[in-house]
Amino acid sequence: MSDTFATLSEFRAVLAAQETIDAAAQAAASDHNAQLTKPPGALGRLEDLAIWYRSWRGGENAEITTPQVIVFAGNHGVAARGVSAFPAEVTEQMVLNFQHGGAAINQIARANGATLDVVALDLDQPTADFTTAPAMDEAAFVKALRAGWDQVNPDADVLVVGEMGIANTTSAAALACAILGGDAADWTGRGTGVDDAGLALKTKVVAEGVALHGGQGDGLDTLQRLGGRELAAMAGAIARARQERIPVILDGFICSAAALCLEKAQSGALDHAVAGHLSAEGAHGKVLDALGKEPLLQLGMRLGEASGAATAIAILKVAMACHAGMATFAQAGVSDS
Repeated sequence: MSDTFATLSEFRAVLAAQETIDAAAQAAASDHNAQLTKPPGALGRLEDLAIWYRSWRGGENAEITTPQVIVFAGNHGVAARGVSAFPAEVTEQMVLNFQHGGAAINQIARANGATLDVVALDLDQPTADFTTAPAMDEAAFVKALRAGWDQVNPDADVLVVGEMGIANTTSAAALACAILGGDAADWTGRGTGVDDAGLALKTKVVAEGVALHGGQGDGLDTLQRLGGRELAAMAGAIARARQERIPVILDGFICSAAALCLEKAQSGALDHAVAGHLSAEGAHGKVLDALGKEPLLQLGMRLGEASGAATAIAILKVAMACHAGMATFAQAGVSDS
């Protein structure tokens, strides 16, 4: 399969031809799990995670040693409508903070032995205000998809993607509303902490965007019209991970909204992904329900920047360490009956 795409139709073709699980590896992992020195199911979801992970990676001793975290940053034209408690300049300021090691994600990635890449996407060129025009034309959209695709390290053994972009909860709410239906108020939250008047304005902006762009094409068309460069880049990176057979941990509401667009464009596009956490951003749980993903953690986090998913790397590491390192009944000389 070609790993290049220059148009949206070529990216759709890539999605349609992507890798699926290794059924033999999955069966071997399940059999190995059944022989470990524990009662059946005693490790709960850790057992399911290990079997899922090996169904993509293979290898009886597939412990996680090289996780990659990527944070994509983009600016949104809709920010000019006043939908955020912070000005658009904060996007670039936070990128500098990431690069200098001062953000939460820097500490979480370091604690979990993950590399952290920070990718700023044309911050001097905000997307269009999606209440008046599509956020991106096809060329800009494909460029952003490709930026995410190209950033993935093929040698990584798990991928986490996150974002930074003032007004991107507005974008995520519009995407979820356009794809899953309902009223704008069902999907719009306080994001960076807007007050009641700010929430009412934000909800109005989401409704305007959905009214203009909803029902026009598949999930990728919707992402082009209502998304941002950082959301498109996350989608591109998630798709590249699938091709490289790298399991993905999804972050919060914004990442999940971008992932939803992939799933709606190609059913099963997220089979290689688990939900890292349930964000405190109210609509996140409904997006995860739509994706059929049960979060690994629920810590009341709503920071973005891949923080929740990167924290969940530790859970996946534990699952794989147990699966790879525990003795079998035969090895330990323990009776299994």
